[in-house]
Amino acid sequence: MLDSHHHLWSYSAKEYPWIPAHSPLAQDQLLPHLHTAVTEAGIDGTVVVQARQIIRESDWLLSLADESTVIKAVVGWVPLIDKDVRKDLDRLAAHPKFRAVRHVLQEEPDDYFLFDDFHRGLALLPGFDLRYDLLLFQRQLPVAMKLVDRQPKLGIIIDHIAKPEAKNGRIDSSWKRDMQELAKRDNILGVKFSGLVTEFPEGDIDPHTIRAYFEESLRIFGPDKLMFGTDWPVCLLRIDSYQAWADTVRDLLAPLTPDEQTSIATTNCRKAYGF
Repeated sequence: MLDSHHHLWSYSAKEYPWIPAHSPLAQDQLLPHLHTAVTEAGIDGTVVVQARQIIRESDWLLSLADESTVIKAVVGWVPLIDKDVRKDLDRLAAHPKFRAVRHVLQEEPDDYFLFDDFHRGLALLPGFDLRYDLLLFQRQLPVAMKLVDRQPKLGIIIDHIAKPEAKNGRIDSSWKRDMQELAKRDNILGVKFSGLVTEFPEGDIDPHTIRAYFEESLRIFGPDKLMFGTDWPVCLLRIDSYQAWADTVRDLLAPLTPDEQTSIATTNCRKAYGF
């Protein structure tokens, strides 16, 4: 299995203000922690994703990737709205593990999705053989589709099945409708089945609802685009361990054909990020 989405950090409250104090996230999560987690869970490789919007984190993640055979690809951050962003892309894209860029759009107003300066930066990515990780909430799907349509040459990967408004016992109808529409776009390279547990309200998480979102995502995007990811260590806000989510996904994959299992667990991630 390849984990298409996780993070690493050297924790400080100042550098990571979004991390809840005294939570399982409020501590270092570095290569030794990752290597222990993936070994226990039987994971063969990972994609590490930015957690801060500063250029030096992209360099730091690449330095960690140089130290680890487990990390296969880096999704970094660059200032896409900067008119000189090409200089950053020239330097970072020279590293073979720098495979994609992400901006935390879920925290931006809808207008940001369509800013001309932002799209000027996005339009540069295909020339560097880079993809774009699209992080958004379900409510942002309509404007996100305008972004996707405006960049037809840019390969886009959807994080966390677009963070649905998950509640036990049902699939949100608006999420289903908008994801079906999004799936019509040819430049959607993959959709990560990750990050779902943290979208549920406080209380128990119904495993049948997890399965329902998996099956609906599979139906909408097919076995050639859905991919496994953990969103570790963020997932530890709601579950006990990295392995717990990996085992959950293994259970979800069990009824599928061997080829479908391999695609979702491994091949789609490698194909989407081009490594």
